[in-house]
Amino acid sequence: DLFALVEPILPSLRDDDIVVWVLGSGPYPPGVVALQELLEAASEELEPEEVWQPGDMNDTCLYIFTSGTTGLPKAACVSHLKSIMCLSFYELVGASSRDVIYLALPLYHMAGSLLGIVGCIGIRATCVLKEKFSASQFWDDCRAEGVTVFQYIGELCRYLVNQPQRPGEREHGLRLAVGSGLRPDVWQSFLRRFGAIRIVETYGMTEGNVTLFNYTG
Repeated sequence: DLFALVEPILPSLRDDDIVVWVLGSGPYPPGVVALQELLEAASEELEPEEVWQPGDMNDTCLYIFTSGTTGLPKAACVSHLKSIMCLSFYELVGASSRDVIYLALPLYHMAGSLLGIVGCIGIRATCVLKEKFSASQFWDDCRAEGVTVFQYIGELCRYLVNQPQRPGEREHGLRLAVGSGLRPDVWQSFLRRFGAIRIVETYGMTEGNVTLFNYTG
């Protein structure tokens, strides 16, 4: 969807030896790698371990967008080790393979992609991906998909609390909400309105090396 924004600067990217990968059918200009064709042609057999195993776990695994805790917005380096550590995120907050996890966070941030997607892989849980968060559709989605865990940023919970009251708001299977930036007043209003949902507030930075978990509530 965003390829048209990148296309005008393709020559300068090529000059800097930056390769552009696109997921979609194309056609694309020369030098752009169409991932869909490669995925369809790829074998389901794993390559030998020495091909894909990192030489050093502290080497860069990927770049991910950060909104600039330590400066201006930029692509921050994330190591193989940090990526693998994200596999245990949901286990640390009390989720399991039996859970259905609702994720509406942007996947270009660490919270959505590494903690959310990779975290679901880590516990082999079902992930419900919502392309765009909708406060008016949230509880209907939860009921329809059997959602038991919700990963939030604080504003999402505020949007839910600010919605007009509707019948059946407590008729859901949500048992756990985990995320960052939930204000105390919104936290209290959320529980009063939607029931006894366990909330685990966390704090971490893409470029940091410490993460905090509020286990006590």
